[in-house]
Amino acid sequence: MERRLNLATQAAEIRLQQANRMEGPAGRALQKSERLPFTIRIVGDERGLQKAVDIRRSAYGRHLPEFAEKMVVERSDLDPGTVVLLAESKLDGAPLGTMRIQTNQFAPLGMEQSVQLPDWLAHDRLAEATRLGVAGGMVGRVVKVALCKALFLYCEQQQIDWMVITARSPLDREYEAMLFKDVFGAGEYIPMAHVGGLPHRVLAKEVGVARQRWEEARHPLFNYMVHTHHPDIDLRVSDLSFERETVRCPEVSLAAYGR
Repeated sequence: MERRLNLATQAAEIRLQQANRMEGPAGRALQKSERLPFTIRIVGDERGLQKAVDIRRSAYGRHLPEFAEKMVVERSDLDPGTVVLLAESKLDGAPLGTMRIQTNQFAPLGMEQSVQLPDWLAHDRLAEATRLGVAGGMVGRVVKVALCKALFLYCEQQQIDWMVITARSPLDREYEAMLFKDVFGAGEYIPMAHVGGLPHRVLAKEVGVARQRWEEARHPLFNYMVHTHHPDIDLRVSDLSFERETVRCPEVSLAAYGR
């Protein structure tokens, strides 16, 4: 079963590389649909949330074992204005990756426990991605890219102005490569209370111009992010708070899904 999953993941990675080479006008005009060997959805029940915690423990355990051992379902997972993404294998339903997205509609972001955001960010609609964790190996690489696409699409869907993240070294370089910019000093690391007090860079990316910036930079992920539709990424909102739904948009633009 693991071999079958690896083969499916290799095929997805090859298709991703092929999509990266479609940079001409004809390629940009051609919209295609691509299936993944896993699904990504917004968690809507306790079982799904526990799967997210399980993959968090596994992923964090590779680098921060003591921190990983203490991981449980957190109050932040259930807060209004927050969703938890879960990637699951189509073969057996095993969790392959997760990401939590918190908006600032009802409460300050987690990072604001440690920093005061500048005025050009503080008064906009923000979404912070935290608790990113993926399986090891090739499958983890593909899942991580897909989760980043899901973050971008969710922010478009919910009319978020800025995606913001905190990233420790060397993972911060991956976000820098995706055109996130420093919020404070260039390359400055700040201890973050909501991620165990570890030094992290604070990075941001403007949602409304993300497509344009990727195209202008001839970014290798432009076609994957913008001109490829992934029906296995399902961003219908589920509310785990048992309160009124928090961040929603009556109609999702087809453009938000690359269609």
